[in-house]
Amino acid sequence: MDQAPYGGTLHFNLISFSLCFFFFLIFLKLFRGNKKITKFPPSPPKLPIIGNLHQLGALPHQSLAALSKKYGPLMFLKLGQTPTLVVSSPKMAREIMKTHDLKFSNRPQTTPGKHLLYGCQDLAFSPYGEYWRQAKKMCVLELLSAKRVEAFQYVRDEEVGLLIDRIRRKSCDVICGDECVNLKQMFMSTTTNIISRCVLGEKFEDENGESRFGDVSRRILVLITAFSVGDFFPSFGWIDVVRGFIRELKTTSKILDGFFDKIIEEHRTKMSVGKSDEEKDFVDIMLQLQQDDMFDYHDFSLDRLKAILLDMFVGGSDTTATSLEWAMTELMRNPAAMKKVQEEIRTIVGNKPKIEMEDIEKMEYMHCVIKETLRLHPPAPFLVPRESAGEVEIEGYHIPSKTRVFVNVWAIQRDPMIWEKPNEFVPERFIQNSIDYKGHDFEFIPFGSGRRKCAGISFAITSFEFALANVLYWFDWKLPHGSVLDVDEENGLTICKKKPLHLKPVPYYI
Repeated sequence: MDQAPYGGTLHFNLISFSLCFFFFLIFLKLFRGNKKITKFPPSPPKLPIIGNLHQLGALPHQSLAALSKKYGPLMFLKLGQTPTLVVSSPKMAREIMKTHDLKFSNRPQTTPGKHLLYGCQDLAFSPYGEYWRQAKKMCVLELLSAKRVEAFQYVRDEEVGLLIDRIRRKSCDVICGDECVNLKQMFMSTTTNIISRCVLGEKFEDENGESRFGDVSRRILVLITAFSVGDFFPSFGWIDVVRGFIRELKTTSKILDGFFDKIIEEHRTKMSVGKSDEEKDFVDIMLQLQQDDMFDYHDFSLDRLKAILLDMFVGGSDTTATSLEWAMTELMRNPAAMKKVQEEIRTIVGNKPKIEMEDIEKMEYMHCVIKETLRLHPPAPFLVPRESAGEVEIEGYHIPSKTRVFVNVWAIQRDPMIWEKPNEFVPERFIQNSIDYKGHDFEFIPFGSGRRKCAGISFAITSFEFALANVLYWFDWKLPHGSVLDVDEENGLTICKKKPLHLKPVPYYI
């Protein structure tokens, strides 16, 4: 009798436990059934702490293109602590830059950008928002419009004319010996001078004709893409300070800031002297708009003005010079294409003492050469990185907020599923082909697409066409004795030739 209560209690406890466990299982099943399983895009295996950083290699556009062949055109990486999406097909590029363009219109705020671009207040790297919209509107309507590009033709005439004169003087020494012309250096000097005159109203050369601003501009291109520990491991940003990277950024920024301050002050002093619209440079235009309170945006500061000026240099000098060097390299590697384009140019120009823009409009094959150069050698193989403004679903895959996005244009434009003989230089593929580089055809997007595509396409292409037509018209070109042409690349904001192009010019006489 003494044991009955204990047995009853045990029985009751077992029933209670069973019921609780039963309801717990039902709750767990319901909870799991309602919970949405997050599915991320395919990803290569990661290492602890560094994630996939070790897989970038010396030339990330090539390394990631190889990985994408295995893991697909939408590939998810972890670069340190930064979630990263790599896009490697026209279909996925369209998803990012058209279907979900608004969600992916932001830019990651990098350490170099914050220091060199006045807190990322330029056009290319600024966050998507009201300021960016007003800055783009100003650049497109006032600085980079077709009318403004045409107005600066006299600058291109003069600077490309000086380029031809410099090559001609060099050719006198070259003919008798085995000396060569460093085309990389000459193209860089010419494009920097064109940008400098259009943006600042003058060029800044030393006694050897080299641009003094060119050295700073090239340094910025190196630093803007340099590896920052703090960008991938925020808790370890102090390492950038210890290794001297932050100091270098601040020093370069200070030099640049002082340079722009001096230029802007000189322009303000001269504003009382009337200039025609054709004579005004970019600084004149922006200061006038600022003075007349023509900006819709309420706070267009001096730093923002300087950030946009810097964009013009970074986006307009090195990229054009690099494309010119690649075009000449590919033409030298393909003698039949070189002969065909030179015959076209010389037939159209005839015996005229100079090439006119009306002539260039008729050069159909040369335009094909330029397109094929941009296909094989896009100036920025990943464009400028984007960042997701919120969670997005693409092809059933979950893309988290704050994911950095690289569109691998280099891989897309060499995709064998799209392009026949993708790694060969074949300008003929663009003859009677409506595909263009203006952002509508996602298999060919060297300047990007959507809201954040390059605003200076017209300015860049016009300079590219005019310089290329002139060097092909006025000279035949030969390789130095015993030299071999290579297409080895060097990584940076723009992908340039690892070894500068040296050629022997032979003057062409009308």
